[in-house]
Amino acid sequence: MNFSKPHKPDLSSTPTRRRLALALCAALALAGCATRKVETDPIPEMQVPDKWGSGAAADVAHAEQLWPDSDWWKQFGSSELSTLVDEGQHNNFEIAAAFSRVKQAEAQARIAGAPLLPNVGVSANAARTVPLSGGTPSNSADAGLQVSYEIDFWGKNRAGADAAEASLRANRYDRETVALTVTSGIVSTYLQVLSLRDRLEIARQNVSNAERVLKLVEAQSRAGSASPLDLARQRSALANQRQLIPDLQQQEQDAQTALAILLGRPPQNFRVQEKGLAQIQMPRISAGLPSELLTRRPDIRRAEANLAAANANVAVARAALFPSITLTGSTGAQSNALLSLFDGPNLFANIGAGLIAPIFDGGRLRSQRDLAIAQKEELVQVYQQRVINSLSEVEKALGAIRSLEERYRLKSGEVDQARFAFELSEIRYRAGAEDLMVVLDTQRILSEAQNQLGQIKLQRLQATVSLYKALGGGWHDEAPGNGALAP
Repeated sequence: MNFSKPHKPDLSSTPTRRRLALALCAALALAGCATRKVETDPIPEMQVPDKWGSGAAADVAHAEQLWPDSDWWKQFGSSELSTLVDEGQHNNFEIAAAFSRVKQAEAQARIAGAPLLPNVGVSANAARTVPLSGGTPSNSADAGLQVSYEIDFWGKNRAGADAAEASLRANRYDRETVALTVTSGIVSTYLQVLSLRDRLEIARQNVSNAERVLKLVEAQSRAGSASPLDLARQRSALANQRQLIPDLQQQEQDAQTALAILLGRPPQNFRVQEKGLAQIQMPRISAGLPSELLTRRPDIRRAEANLAAANANVAVARAALFPSITLTGSTGAQSNALLSLFDGPNLFANIGAGLIAPIFDGGRLRSQRDLAIAQKEELVQVYQQRVINSLSEVEKALGAIRSLEERYRLKSGEVDQARFAFELSEIRYRAGAEDLMVVLDTQRILSEAQNQLGQIKLQRLQATVSLYKALGGGWHDEAPGNGALAP
């Protein structure tokens, strides 16, 4: 055939346009009115107290603002810590994985929403027949536009899309929960590294004190005023002080390794620059009201979104028990001559409707409905437990802060007195007015008190981190749903 001068079809004519669009218009018209919005069960309302039971809120409510800042870690006053947090938020593998899960959920939401729209396809075929016994070859061609649409009479497709949207929200909240957990871990681990460095410095000071006393005992032993027993005791005390250092060094290295992992770095070339906790500020925060603060936690919002998705899945399972109605339409052209493919007389159009209803499936659909209901009931309990746990976390953090502040105050006084007792016993021993056992005892008490004071200081700082985390870390839901917390 000659393809150099093709016949141009007149697709602009009114009859042709009507036939080409007939099936598509019918399906789209029904699509707009056939989708049914499914009513789902509301999220159960949780009754929460209007104040914190421990009374610790009044002890720490010194901040001018109610909510923690979104960059709450800056309240510790360390520029290095702020740099590390920023690095971790960009490079941490768990956060990156959570972000990938969000992208997966976005794709799933688009997939779930596709059945709400008509499915349109096009087909075309051409053939040339050459008789083997001679004769004139013949050409044939056909083209068609096919449209199908499932009427969402029972709301199954809409519920499926709602479930996917709720799952997308849950994944977004999960990403924020992971980010808050990672950030809290970075801050807490960083403080642990600095605390271990302080404890190492104290251990080295105690070794220096023990060495100084040993030199004094050795001098008195040479003069005959100290017995070999005194000398052995002090050497033992010095060895005991020295053996603490390797363990603390290993703990510090392990903490730095854990911090490097949180930052997404190889631990071999990573080292914290700050020397200790001396430059770290003690933040002051306000606990606020339980009903307000818990709405700022991404894990609570995630539990709500998971429950909403389960509600929608119940609607999907229920709708599957009812008939499914599908509209189909097609229009096309067929001809024995390719050049006249789109001539008006060769156009055709078909519209049809089909109904599929379950008759017997061995109870599969009803069992799927029962499964969806049971899963939703489980998530109701999970949601309520999450709320209770969140209240408990804040309550524990507030109580720990109050207790640790008092313990730190008392332990500081103990360290001051223990240091004075050791220094006085050393002076008296040098003057021959005190026994070496008194010096050894006061030295041990001072070492233990200093070590405990450092641990309490770290616990106080980490309790603040835990409270920031329990309060949501300044997170704010830009598109909050209907909360289910009630004062």
